[in-house]
Amino acid sequence: MSKTRHIQKRMSQRGITENMLKIVKQFGIKQGERIILNKKAIQKALKELEALNQSLQSLHVKGGAVLVEDRNTQITCFDLDSYKRGQK
Repeated sequence: MSKTRHIQKRMSQRGITENMLKIVKQFGIKQGERIILNKKAIQKALKELEALNQSLQSLHVKGGAVLVEDRNTQITCFDLDSYKRGQK
């Protein structure tokens, strides 16, 4: 998405980075033309990220996982390295 000179100037003046704006778009609440990310929404997003981090840590310990799906139907799942049993 293109940016006006106005927003580029305001971002520079206010110390708002491109990554911060991406976070506002991802977790903020749309109200008309505005997208608002308040402290309450930030706390909720942080809790979601903590839960995601815990799940990723568990997957990392397991060595990964595989999900098999076809036409939006989940069929089966297994640990990533469990398929290598008979292979050498």
